Amino acid sequence: MLGKEKSIIAVSTNVYTGDVFRYYAMLDERIKNKSLPAPGSWEFVNIESVVALKPDVVIIWLKQTETIKSLEERGIPVFGVFINRFEDVYYEITQLGKLTGSEKRAEEIISYTKKELAEFQKKVQKIPEESKKKAYFMWGQGALHTSCQKSSVNDLLQMAGCRNVCSNTLDEHIVVSMEQVIKWNPDIIIMWQNLKLNPSDIINDSRWRTINAVKNMMVFELPEIFLYDLWTLKFPYAVKMSAKWAYPDLLKDMNMDKEKAKMLTFLYFGKLNKESSIQN
Repeated sequence: MLGKEKSIIAVSTNVYTGDVFRYYAMLDERIKNKSLPAPGSWEFVNIESVVALKPDVVIIWLKQTETIKSLEERGIPVFGVFINRFEDVYYEITQLGKLTGSEKRAEEIISYTKKELAEFQKKVQKIPEESKKKAYFMWGQGALHTSCQKSSVNDLLQMAGCRNVCSNTLDEHIVVSMEQVIKWNPDIIIMWQNLKLNPSDIINDSRWRTINAVKNMMVFELPEIFLYDLWTLKFPYAVKMSAKWAYPDLLKDMNMDKEKAKMLTFLYFGKLNKESSIQN
């Protein structure tokens, strides 16, 4: 997005696995050919392999504290990333822009994202408070994993014109009971991509049958992670898609394929075309 992909000398192993690979492969020939080293992931990092690459800086998830300590002890600078709210995404891009000498581009894509959200918010702001859908967000770790008030998920649901049912705690990630979900009785359930569960599994599970979202077939799963990653400037796509699921009549004229093409064209190719070539 910042136009500094040639500065990358290694990637996470996750780039080469799952449905994200085909997207990264289209963006970088080295990834397509799997020629970039992949010395680690969120779970494990091969310190010796990273040291051998002699990087100027390692960008890593902030909670990988042991890895960060090991790298810094070996004289390798580390840029730690932690995203808790959508505001943190803007901060991350700003800092990465400074780090890579691409401040102007960072400002450009942040401004684009904020403008897109501001225009979209004009539509969902028409929804009266009493008519807002109660939403339950389901993480991929399991059906009872969710997020509450102090989280990017809460930002997502609010921007989509919904009310997060998990409002009694600030937890970013929490495991709740089935009894609690039944008590909340959400109008809509939005699932993070899950390889073991899909919406039909929830709809056909007898434990969920009394919940309004299940009775009304309002259970949805977000698509491929690359497209709606909540920790990047692609999060507005998830906001728009969630809102369209919750309020199909209000947003019936919003074409998600066109929204996707517009977003990817600007963020990855630096400009907007009337007819984008990115359709699939």
